[in-house]
Amino acid sequence: MNAPLPDGFTARSMTLDDIPAVVALSNAHSRQLIGVESLTEKRLHTQCQMPGFDLKTDMCLVLNQTGELVGGAYVFDLAEPHVQVRCESIINSDYSDQGIGNYLLEWAEERARQAIPKAPEGARVVLTHGVLEQDKSTQDLLSQHGFVSIRHFWQMVIDLELPPASPTWPNGITLCTFADRPDDHALALAIRDAFKDHWGYVESPIEEELERWRHQTAHDPDFDPSLWFLAMEGKEIAGVSMCWPKSHEDPKMGYVGVLGVRRPWRRKGLGLALLHHSFDALYCRGVHKVGLDVDATSLTGATRLYEKAGMHVNRQSHAYEKELRAGKDLSTQSVG
Repeated sequence: MNAPLPDGFTARSMTLDDIPAVVALSNAHSRQLIGVESLTEKRLHTQCQMPGFDLKTDMCLVLNQTGELVGGAYVFDLAEPHVQVRCESIINSDYSDQGIGNYLLEWAEERARQAIPKAPEGARVVLTHGVLEQDKSTQDLLSQHGFVSIRHFWQMVIDLELPPASPTWPNGITLCTFADRPDDHALALAIRDAFKDHWGYVESPIEEELERWRHQTAHDPDFDPSLWFLAMEGKEIAGVSMCWPKSHEDPKMGYVGVLGVRRPWRRKGLGLALLHHSFDALYCRGVHKVGLDVDATSLTGATRLYEKAGMHVNRQSHAYEKELRAGKDLSTQSVG
């Protein structure tokens, strides 16, 4: 049973017609916390039509007495084996003390519990929620609802005032781009192999991943296959760096969305070479600032690599988690 809403307030599912209002609410919240806007109508439209996501059941909006949008939440339960359900919630700060956050979190948990019967028997099922370091009110609300802060993540950036260092490639490595070798199945398999050692990784069916991936790239105006770099040894993908010419929040900042090296090619300088090459490619396009997001206590030591490349921490966010069912944890928690 959801917490009550204030008199005259209503809750309903979202429609595509609500996209402008949701974007305005999200960006007002983001500006208040970190001084930037991080969502566009195009991006939200793409997310709303993600395969497996249903606006009728997976997103809840709260409106005040005049019909103004004052809060919202979504639940992502898209991927097998349905052991990690992700949610996010946002509230207009003028209404933060009226119980709207309680209502939305209880709605999200109720929706997330629908994943439990779909998860493997005996597997642990959790609900996660990300939150910026600056958003103390949401952190407090999550704690009140039984969520625990379990991990910290950093946005790291580098200012490229001068041309970046040239990459030094390990012996036997050649470079191509996804534009040269547009085999998304092989690329997805290589990324899965590289990221299975990352904290929280849970393997899902490859065809599900590819369906969502193809949907995102098909609708992303900033997708550029010539900025997806593949380090090859023979016919094997040893490592990848997938870049975008601008980030969601800053059109002047390039973004490294994925950087991964598979186990047999680690500790040979390949990650640093890919990073330097990515910086140089973006710099040659007039981009003089590059960012990425990383687990602050990365199991593979990614933060040390990024610091070595000259990057620094720009801000921090937190991952909160609530256990919905105890059991065996199917996610990566350590690297042997």
